[in-house]
Amino acid sequence: MSKASPDKSVASTPKEKKPSAVEGIKESSQYLLHPIPEELADDNNFFGKESIQLLKHHGTYQQDNRDDRKAKGKVYSFMVRTAIPGGKLTSEQLLAELDLCDEIGNTTLRITTRQGLQLHGVLKSDLKKTIRRINEVQLTTIAACGDVERNVMCSPCPYKGDPVYEEMQTQADEIAAHLRPRTRAYHQIWLTDEATGEKELVGGSTQGEEVEPIYGPTYLPRKFKTGIGLPGDNSADIYSQDLGLLAICENFTIVGYNVLVGGGFGMTPSAKKTFPAIAQPLCYITRDQVLDVATAIVKVQRDFGNRSDRKVARLKYLIHSWGIDRFKQKVEEYYGASLPAPKPVKVEAHNDGMGWHKQGDGRLFYGLNVENGRIKDEGTFRLKAALRAIGSELNPPLRLTPHQGIIFCDLAEADRPRLEEILREHGVPLTQETSNARRWSIACPALPTCGLAVTESERILPSMMDQLEKDLEALGLGNEVFTTRMTGCPNGCARPYNSDIGLVGKAKNKYTIYLGGRIEGDRLNFIYKNLVPEAEVISTIVAVFRYFKEARQDGESFGDFCHRQGVGGLLAKCDA
Repeated sequence: MSKASPDKSVASTPKEKKPSAVEGIKESSQYLLHPIPEELADDNNFFGKESIQLLKHHGTYQQDNRDDRKAKGKVYSFMVRTAIPGGKLTSEQLLAELDLCDEIGNTTLRITTRQGLQLHGVLKSDLKKTIRRINEVQLTTIAACGDVERNVMCSPCPYKGDPVYEEMQTQADEIAAHLRPRTRAYHQIWLTDEATGEKELVGGSTQGEEVEPIYGPTYLPRKFKTGIGLPGDNSADIYSQDLGLLAICENFTIVGYNVLVGGGFGMTPSAKKTFPAIAQPLCYITRDQVLDVATAIVKVQRDFGNRSDRKVARLKYLIHSWGIDRFKQKVEEYYGASLPAPKPVKVEAHNDGMGWHKQGDGRLFYGLNVENGRIKDEGTFRLKAALRAIGSELNPPLRLTPHQGIIFCDLAEADRPRLEEILREHGVPLTQETSNARRWSIACPALPTCGLAVTESERILPSMMDQLEKDLEALGLGNEVFTTRMTGCPNGCARPYNSDIGLVGKAKNKYTIYLGGRIEGDRLNFIYKNLVPEAEVISTIVAVFRYFKEARQDGESFGDFCHRQGVGGLLAKCDA
């Protein structure tokens, strides 16, 4: 049942505030088109500032390798991100992306924290070929970045005996398709046949709602993220999303969802007006209301989100300004009916899907931990070659996880020894050989390719985990389960602000240590210490673990212990 939204100005901004420069770029682009085609055809190895902003909506960021700047200056390349709802793809599709990383990229492929894939090091001259080939295997890069709905996340485990997981995957696919930009610019730029010269026309109307009935000509004020989870499995981290859907089940069937709104972790420490936030409960909806209510929420953010200051343009700031009650009233107005209160349920667990599991249909799935999501061949560690062998020989369906792992689905019992044999032959540690500390850690790419990074993340976390593993074993705490999430800047791409341990780059080789979140993801952590030198990060954390061992309550997790003690209690004991 479709609900008509009120007739509102698509780019509603208070008249006294001038829209940001990015708003002007989107408005004049003819629905994300110009000037990308013109610059794609020129002789430069880079795009100008207008195209850089628009290219994000097409799934690509312009970057340069900051390690090489002193010697070579800026040598531009592109990160190309594939949006994969719920992380669901085939072996053939993964093999195609691995081919691209070798032929066109920097020889590595990266699983993202939103269940997508990223290629790095793509040259401008190869950009169209790369995006076209991704589409040829029925994947897409559109809306993987930009001021639109990003990749829709959901719990990835392929339990065939429990239809709830398949229903969530179907719901993720439906939301992704419904909220995908409808401009033909993507097809015109990247998918035209250069040999025949055939062109697909972009929408030519000046009336935004005719071309983009949900977004309009200026799309959203900022990015918008959605995740779907269960009370017993919040692996999609729904409290970190602009829109979170918590499935309510009866008799192994999803009957509806609790709707959560206003999560988001990006912040600028120098700007006190910015902050991380976890999503708040808004209402309960039935399954057949999902698309219309999601559309209403997106349109409220479209019309009332801040378009003058991108630092405070996310949905969380609109809700902070209005309050949740006023926001709900406006959503009900756009939806066209009142919405009942959320059901009294809460998140209780997080299932990362790692290791061997029964699917419930007589087959198995296996979750492989991929440290920081980086698929590469380096020395005796040859994960990329292992995935090629598995994909070619066993051809399993795949799922990418929000903790940057990969799940091999639909395996027969006879496939089990062969899968493990392939991994061992290529020097890839099995998940059961991986420590809990490493298994539950993730990091953003940071240096050298991210332009926002102030210090290291992905490249330094493995060595930190080496030391943490040794120290925890010495304390007898090697079996503890806790999340560690690291970013090279405060923007929060690896979701550090609700983890048991958050490590956030604050200056070169210095980090803010956050403690007191929890694996279930429904609580923000707090700043424990600021500007901790890289060499002191692990020793600082281990001191807290030592206190945890002495004073924990029965069954208490590390995050819950830190939350109970608070920053004052921890500092008083651990600094002493």
